Parts: sequence; structure tokens; C-alpha cells
Amino acid sequence: MENFLLKTERLIFRKMTEQDFTDIAEMLQNPNVMYAWEYIFDDMEVMDWIKRNKEYYKRYGFGYFLAIDKSSGTVIGQAALMPDIINNINYYEISYILKEKFWHKGYAMESAKGFIDYAFNVLGLESIIFEIRPENKASIKVAEKCTAVLSGDFIKNVNGKNIKHLIYTLEKEKLEK
Repeated sequence: MENFLLKTERLIFRKMTEQDFTDIAEMLQNPNVMYAWEYIFDDMEVMDWIKRNKEYYKRYGFGYFLAIDKSSGTVIGQAALMPDIINNINYYEISYILKEKFWHKGYAMESAKGFIDYAFNVLGLESIIFEIRPENKASIKVAEKCTAVLSGDFIKNVNGKNIKHLIYTLEKEKLEK
């Protein structure tokens, strides 16, 4: 697989490398960006994040990819299609983390729609989910604008904390109607 996974109107999504440490750290070490995780990464954990995503690329062909503005070449965030297991059920989850200065500019929606298209039309998946904290109103809005519907919730252990997450599901057959 080449370095680039997909392109949208304004964005290119490419594999991350160790050379992207500063851009990734800008997201994972910003308390405002990471509020939904209730956790800030240290430098070693940022490097582990990069290594883990490189392993996902090899194993699954996807993971978190850097989202790069086509016109400026600036990294605006990262977005992913990830395998996930919730309550012993296999899912594919769309997720994104944007640099704070790029919030409220439509990049989350554009990223989600790009990965939905990739999941359904390239990989042939039948459904995807968004896993969202109830407090994350902006991400709930994105999921709902993508026509995903609330289908459940669960408790996820994140760094020793049990945190409630909502599951928004989007099924290919409903999207096509």
C-alpha cells in the first residue's frame, strides 16, 4: 500500500512516521484536544502511538493517518478507521483528533465522510461506528450529520479510568436509501 490512503476535497491522509512526532504531540499533549480521553500523552507515549499505528498499517492496512491540508501541506489532525471490539462484538470505528486551531472548520466532518466512503466503497464493510463520549457534543453532531444513529453505550477503561462512551452506528444499506 502506498503512503497515502485517501484524499478528500481539502485533505490528504497519509501514514504517520517518527518524523511527524511534533505534529502528533501537538494533538496528544494538548489538554483541550484530549479532554474526552481525560489523559495527556508524554513523549514516550507519543512515540508508542506512532509505532502502534505503523503496526496497524501492516496488520490491517489502516489505523490513524495524518490529515494534511492539500493547499498548505499543514498537518491539521489525524483520522482513522480502526478495528474495535466492544462487549465481544467486532466493529470498525471511525475516529479523528484535530489540532485545536483547526476545530470548527468542517475538517472532522470531511474526515468522517472520507473514511465512511473508504469503509463502504473500498473495503466493502456493511457498517461502521463512532465511539463518542457523551460530553463530546461536537463529535455527536458529526456522527449525526453523517446519519449515524445512537445504538448503545458501554464503559471503556482508558488508562485505569472507567469512562462511558456512546456507540453511533452507520449501516451501508441505510446510507444508500
